[in-house]
Amino acid sequence: MIYVKRDAGLIPQELLDRAVEAQRALEALPTAEREEFIKGKSALWREFKAYLSQMSYGKCWYSESPEVQSFLDVDHFRPKLEAKRTETEVDSGYAWLAFSWDNFRLAAQRSNRLSTNEDTEETEGKGSWFPLLNGSPKASWDNRCERSEHAILLDPTARPDVDLIDVDGSAKMCPSQICVGSGRERVQKSIELYGLNLPRLVGARKRVMRDIIDLHTSMIELVEVGQNNAAAADNLPIDRLVEQLRRTTLPDSPYSRAARAQLIALGASIFCAQPEDIPQTIT
Repeated sequence: MIYVKRDAGLIPQELLDRAVEAQRALEALPTAEREEFIKGKSALWREFKAYLSQMSYGKCWYSESPEVQSFLDVDHFRPKLEAKRTETEVDSGYAWLAFSWDNFRLAAQRSNRLSTNEDTEETEGKGSWFPLLNGSPKASWDNRCERSEHAILLDPTARPDVDLIDVDGSAKMCPSQICVGSGRERVQKSIELYGLNLPRLVGARKRVMRDIIDLHTSMIELVEVGQNNAAAADNLPIDRLVEQLRRTTLPDSPYSRAARAQLIALGASIFCAQPEDIPQTIT
């Protein structure tokens, strides 16, 4: 998971206006008719998919899986029709956010939908889960206090949330070094419900991390050659290898969080991409 900066400027005003109009129509309906109305408008939030994809360079906002490897859904971060708080507690969710693009997240189906972890045989995936920390306020149609809630699931659009999670040496997502207190519960539950340590995801991160090790080793070897052979030094492709390392940590690269973690583990964080290296949003 990396931070995703939302940009309303990428979304056509006409689409935003239609979402607002759908919200107005929803507000006017009696309770019994809201669910059917929301389900009948599912095509509307799916129209946001291409623009959400631009914001994350075509990657799942939760897992960093690229779109070419995953079928992506428009997920409602706060579930629109049903919110599962615990195994035994379910309520009607956040219907008033059904057409709010601020509530949309681009999600790989393995993160968004319930599925079985091939290693543990446990069911993972967000589904309608939206647990809250003990003591948190809980929003409802008549008390829309969602901004005061203390959500357990990490939000990729909230930088402090993203800072709580990292990648360990085995390519699994884990609490970061600054993650303490309730943050650890939030990270562990997010890993479970987003399916962040599903075997194929871990395998994909491992490949990225192995590539980092290989590139770094090759670069160090070339540096040593240059130090011992001044005549050949200027012709060595060290700059190209440095650029390749930096490229893997850019936000448009698959599993860039894993690449960054591996460079830091190698003591080579100097080669992580800097803000000035970040590409323009895809258009």
